[in-house]
Amino acid sequence: MRLPLKQTQLLAGAGAFSKLYQRELEMDNTQIINRRYRMIGWGLLSTLWGITILFDFVPFGVGLIGTGLILLGVNIVRSLNGLSTKADNTVLGILALVWGALELARPSLRLLFEFADWDWAIFAILLVVLGAILLARGFLQVRRNSLGDLH
Repeated sequence: MRLPLKQTQLLAGAGAFSKLYQRELEMDNTQIINRRYRMIGWGLLSTLWGITILFDFVPFGVGLIGTGLILLGVNIVRSLNGLSTKADNTVLGILALVWGALELARPSLRLLFEFADWDWAIFAILLVVLGAILLARGFLQVRRNSLGDLH
């Protein structure tokens, strides 16, 4: 035998539905905002690389540094708006900045260090930077998890 719902139960149900609907709207807004940031980032990257390729006087390193700044900038904007950042964008942004700086410094570095092949030297430096980033992230996660166990 089913009992009729009381009016307070109906109102509580309506409130729960309203909260669920509000949460769904917020999720949709978050997805819309993320999509817009992604579209703006891709638009900036496409424009930057089009200019870098089209005009020979723009150094390759400038395109790389611009790429790093765009990737990190989108993450900063996400963070300032309370959205989650993309770890891949951060890692790739840092690597692009380092690579761009090494490309721009290549003439000076050739005078300071005598490597037979600077392409391999730059690749090796990028691997070291990537390894340092991955290690730092790993240690921070371990520390965060172990501190969480203490509380």
